[in-house]
Amino acid sequence: MTTTLTIPTLQTERLVLRCPEASDFGAYAAFRGSERAIHVGGPCQRYESYDKLCAVVGHWHLRGYGRWTVADKATDAPLGIVGLMFPDDWPEPEIAWSLFEQAEGRGIALEAALASRAYAYDVLGWTRVISCIAPQNHRSRALASRMGAIHESTFDHPDIGPLEIHRHLSPAELAG
Repeated sequence: MTTTLTIPTLQTERLVLRCPEASDFGAYAAFRGSERAIHVGGPCQRYESYDKLCAVVGHWHLRGYGRWTVADKATDAPLGIVGLMFPDDWPEPEIAWSLFEQAEGRGIALEAALASRAYAYDVLGWTRVISCIAPQNHRSRALASRMGAIHESTFDHPDIGPLEIHRHLSPAELAG
């Protein structure tokens, strides 16, 4: 018996959202080991980063959707991890984003998150999705707001702590 894992590739104007590859690990480990990862359970050791990257790929197998490596369309340089996730202890499926330092301030997270939301609604048929954001993560809160998401409630994650639940606009609301 063989199991085949299919992870679709999405393209935007500047980005390719693709399956994480072994060549992405250095950039991912640098992010996970830095203070930039403070709002997503980091910083962590390199071996923990490897386990977390494997979990990104494994999520696709277990749920049928997941997060992509966001790569520069021109160079294929990894810029972050963005997409859909629903860990066992999460309140609902979410659009999640983590950008590597070199991608900051260029609109990359917004471009990738919008592509992820379109995939959730147009391909998976979802009618609702959230983003869980640490209250101190002002950049992520601003991104959720730019996407039209509304802070709805809070939940306490046992490892990360309190997270705000930001509800994204539904497909009907986006259609106007």
